[in-house]
Amino acid sequence: MPRHRGDEMGATPQGQVDTVVLIHGLWMTPRSWEGWAQRYTERGMQVIAPAWPGMDRSVEQLRDDPSPIAEQSIATIVAHYDKIIRALPRPPIIMGHSFGGLFTQILVDRGLGAAAVGVHPAQVKGVLKVPLSQLRSGFPILRSPANRNKAVPFTPDDFAYTFGNAMSREDSDRAWQRYAVPGAGRVYFEGAFANLDPRSPARVDVGRNDRAPLLLMAGEVDHVVPASVVRANAGLYQKSRALTAYEQFAGRSHFTVGQDGWEKIADYALDWALRAAALPREATIASEAPRR
Repeated sequence: MPRHRGDEMGATPQGQVDTVVLIHGLWMTPRSWEGWAQRYTERGMQVIAPAWPGMDRSVEQLRDDPSPIAEQSIATIVAHYDKIIRALPRPPIIMGHSFGGLFTQILVDRGLGAAAVGVHPAQVKGVLKVPLSQLRSGFPILRSPANRNKAVPFTPDDFAYTFGNAMSREDSDRAWQRYAVPGAGRVYFEGAFANLDPRSPARVDVGRNDRAPLLLMAGEVDHVVPASVVRANAGLYQKSRALTAYEQFAGRSHFTVGQDGWEKIADYALDWALRAAALPREATIASEAPRR
């Protein structure tokens, strides 16, 4: 994508976009963004990383009492971030991981944001690919319809398959201890069965031409949202003339926000978003075809 007015890679446009809103995903809290938030702050960005509504507690507290997790739904979470973003003085970069990446796409569809990045995002309604690894990742929740209204425990074994598959088991267990919380059953069911629900909260207008630029990033060894799913999600936006980009990274698992080497991924996401946000809106009406 061309640079705007000679901006160098990594430069923060002064007087333009200066805020990043980070949205965490399922099985996580804002703590998962701690490295990215610090790195972006050091680059001069204002970073906001709110928890899902009612989940503004520590990982340890949510494990002891996961009732706030059980109350989550896609609609209430998106409404929560919608209110936060609209209260900002100017449009921010919106960046979401996993289900946070789905929420990011919904928020952009509402006309919010100067640019947006889905980091290994859960798919919007319309993506039909469901690889076996994705089914296995969701099995702890999907195995029982009763889990729809529960916060489902996320064990170290679950984490090792879904998030820690590119890490040693020791490192995976250590990451589970620091970051993992039970999964919101209702949110996962709503996402998993979006294509069967004509009024799904995971639907977006993929043909919208006046939305902010959107980058969808995938990991080569992601079990939770495999690269083929992210690529198919990006492909839906070919119906739109707004800027859409897809990028796949070798060796990256779903835990790309904490996996060794995350700095390169974080920098790529912010650099892309800053350049895209600096472009005149009419210049973004030129979609990039998904690659790889």
